[in-house]
Amino acid sequence: MNRSLSTVLAVSVVGVSLVFVASISDACTRCVYLGPADTVVVARSMDWSQNPGTNLFCLPRGMNRDGAAGPRSITWTSKYGSIVCAFYEVATVDGMNEKGLIANVLYLVESDYGKPDGRQRTMSVSAWCQYVLDNFATVAETVEALGKEPFVVVAPMLPDGHLGQGHLSVSDPTGDSAIFEYIDGKLHIHHGREYQVMTNSPTFDKQLAINTYWEQVGGFAMLPGTNRAADRFARASFFIATLPPTEDMKTAVASVFSVIRGVSVPLGTATPGQPNIASTIWRTVYDQKNRVFYFDSAASPTVFWVPLADLDFNADAPVKKLTLTGDKTYGGNAASAFEPAKPFVFLRAKSE
Repeated sequence: MNRSLSTVLAVSVVGVSLVFVASISDACTRCVYLGPADTVVVARSMDWSQNPGTNLFCLPRGMNRDGAAGPRSITWTSKYGSIVCAFYEVATVDGMNEKGLIANVLYLVESDYGKPDGRQRTMSVSAWCQYVLDNFATVAETVEALGKEPFVVVAPMLPDGHLGQGHLSVSDPTGDSAIFEYIDGKLHIHHGREYQVMTNSPTFDKQLAINTYWEQVGGFAMLPGTNRAADRFARASFFIATLPPTEDMKTAVASVFSVIRGVSVPLGTATPGQPNIASTIWRTVYDQKNRVFYFDSAASPTVFWVPLADLDFNADAPVKKLTLTGDKTYGGNAASAFEPAKPFVFLRAKSE
């Protein structure tokens, strides 16, 4: 690691000294609310150093895909349709499929996917999230399939010059969750309803240890207040756990919006000497029970939503796009504003 581009932080947590690197990554937060009567709401913020030109796509079943990582790229045909957030229109970083499975990719500078040995199938990290949405209905299915490591993830350089390093979270309408990280070439899976929050560096096991410390010192008055990933992890964990239980979906969605906004980084914020701190560009919230997608741009005065029931995911349906770039704004149900479009192409990665 080039230390001129990184800050080494030492943290003493519950008797254990942790050292992690906060490098020129960008920050995001994901959290899951588990309420009564199968009320499950997921939120995610996209914090990035520049606007990644996000547009939304409605992708039908039956799309033929490849992993965009050289001649040994894995291929598949989408089993489920999905609504996704396209990152620079070269990657899927967030979305929900018609079965209510949600997948989110957040930046993680420690990611090390290992190197293909020339025999293994490959996949660009730009297609990783989409592969999950296309193929699986539940977290358990995802864990079983990805745990067999059917491909090696390959990280290309993103359009803004960042290396495409990320970890993946998935959740389903039962409230089950899983976190997937590749560290030192090995896949680590954290699977269970208790894994409700994910941010960025350090790795997930260290985030859990740091959060244990804040749980022990306890309480609202002692929550860490910076915009670092570990502090956002602690605040999101505290607030999501203390939301009042409700099965009223309007209240649940509003409550989760308040949490994800509370851990967002103000638009235009820059921290001298801390290039890993980035502004929140947009937020998504998902009602998994009713399959409703909500989108909240930091630059727009309105929130809009898309019920998946109002989209056509049939195999003979066209790909459709909801353009958000160019200061496009929407309010209320925006399903009818999607227009036929060409599918975006995943950013290709060299597998050699």
